[in-house]
Amino acid sequence: MHIEIPYSPRPLQQSLHNELAQKRWGVVVCHRRFGKTVMAINHLLRDAVLNTKPNPRYSYIAPTYRQAKAVAWDYLKQFAGAIPMVRFHETELRADLPNGARIQLLGAENPDSLRGIYQDGTCLDEMADMPESLFPEIIRPALSDRKGWALFIGTPRGHNSFFDLYAAAENQDDWHTALYKASDTGILDKEELEAAQSMMSADQYAQEYECSWVANVPGAVFGKELQDLQEKGRICSVPYDPSVKVDTFWDLGVGDSTVIWFVQQVGRAVHIIDFYENRGEGLPHYAKVLQQKEYLYGTHNAPHDIEVRELSTGKSRRETAYDLGINFRVVPKLPLEDGIHAAKMLLPRCWFDADLCKPGLEALRQYHRAYNERLRSFRNTPVHDWSSHSADAFRYLAVGLKESRMFDGRPPPLRADMNYNPLGVY
Repeated sequence: MHIEIPYSPRPLQQSLHNELAQKRWGVVVCHRRFGKTVMAINHLLRDAVLNTKPNPRYSYIAPTYRQAKAVAWDYLKQFAGAIPMVRFHETELRADLPNGARIQLLGAENPDSLRGIYQDGTCLDEMADMPESLFPEIIRPALSDRKGWALFIGTPRGHNSFFDLYAAAENQDDWHTALYKASDTGILDKEELEAAQSMMSADQYAQEYECSWVANVPGAVFGKELQDLQEKGRICSVPYDPSVKVDTFWDLGVGDSTVIWFVQQVGRAVHIIDFYENRGEGLPHYAKVLQQKEYLYGTHNAPHDIEVRELSTGKSRRETAYDLGINFRVVPKLPLEDGIHAAKMLLPRCWFDADLCKPGLEALRQYHRAYNERLRSFRNTPVHDWSSHSADAFRYLAVGLKESRMFDGRPPPLRADMNYNPLGVY
């Protein structure tokens, strides 16, 4: 049966289809209005139509289910609708093709819902806005038994997992990488680019149109503060000092992530030496994590909702934690903006361990306010996504951390420095 899809790819898109067809994995970084979603949907559709295996399965994954529906559902219906006897399932955002193949749109905000499904091919759109664990823990295993392929596309959001993936994929035999800047592709004319540049900040334009990996995320809450720390060399190696107690600051999730920051105070300097995040685990798991790290602990700090009693046990999570050997201190409750202000005031005093705190730092970089197109301004309330848990825990850190009296701005000494003063007085 001859099937003609009403899709006329641009020359760059056609070249990209040809390259991707020869590789199992692809990472494509492209500017706004490149046509990446249309390209991705048609790449999935072509493979689904030609697949001769029984019951092929494909997915298009966006950062949220709502985004998947808003961005890609109409495109899937438009292009797949040319196939005779195709059936669309609106409630599941799914297209069933006559050869038994299925293409479904999914959201990454609940990764556990994606477990247990096999995949012949998948496209992860706006990969920079997705949880770092999504691909290695959930999507990659789903591709194994069918030897499926994956395409990662999006616009940069700083040096996060998308950047790491792109850097690692370059020059790998079974990977295709490409980066398309608006100034190079010619898809948008010079006048349009100049108009966009005049209405955007330099960081916004560099990221969205020139695919800059170093520009701050638009609307980033802590972007300037973290950039200052980077420039001052305060995101570096910050070793654990066994003579100083480690305080922990938590954001405890129930159905989502739990985050822990590990902190030592040296004078007025705040050494953030470690970070941990997990989901779907109970308090016994996190008690074991604390034991395994073998730090000398001071206080454990958590938000006020730790006092809420659970219907199943009649105990609060604070009481449950106490039974496990974790004596939580409740952080004072402050309005969100007051907590953000406290965090901004604290950050200039901080030193972060670059390796152990990498996931938490990236979450702080990604924590942002959405842009209101109608009002042409950023919303007051930050977006609640995967980065929120780390940012919330850091707010609790800023609010709950006891102030020290001495600080001279010098970097943390190495453990090997025999002149190191554990009291922080130099």
